[in-house]
Amino acid sequence: MEQLDETDMEVLRLLVADARRPYSEIAAAVSLSPPAVSNRIDRLREAGVIRRFTLDVDRSQLRGGVPVLITVDVAPEALEDVRKALRDAGPVEHLFVTADSRLVFHATVPTEDVREWLLATLPIEDVRGYDVSLLDDAEFSPEIGETEFALSCAECGNTVTSEGTAARIDGTRYRFCCPSCETRFEDRYADHAEAAD
Repeated sequence: MEQLDETDMEVLRLLVADARRPYSEIAAAVSLSPPAVSNRIDRLREAGVIRRFTLDVDRSQLRGGVPVLITVDVAPEALEDVRKALRDAGPVEHLFVTADSRLVFHATVPTEDVREWLLATLPIEDVRGYDVSLLDDAEFSPEIGETEFALSCAECGNTVTSEGTAARIDGTRYRFCCPSCETRFEDRYADHAEAAD
């Protein structure tokens, strides 16, 4: 699966609208059999287009917590550490990274002392500053729209076209824009595996 066709896009649109939609219903909508839909969804998951099936909870219906939108200014070299800390934090619902190494996230903080929660959650020595906005309401409505998906090369990040290659390494399937990227990736992977032994 190097390219996504219109049927893949329609399957994705249907799943975005309702991830619990039965395969038989999707199959009827895209004129395929349920096993063919299952195979497509498995391929989309393997390709990394579908990362997970999740639940969109309306937190306004739940008690407790303070909904906030927080922007954190981070040193570029610390971006991944702070990002991981936020990804692992339960109250963080949506996390965005800006081009200038700022992290913007929506969270429902379990305490009214947001500063205390931030100090306990983040490696604060890596934070240059932050801004907190209390939210009155939040809405998340993902749509596929008319955008086109493109798979990225595991080595260089370029778009994988029909000339690209794929390889399964230690059970994980990787895609590459060209054979030379595949070779570089496999060599580096082997070097890391050898160093770990």
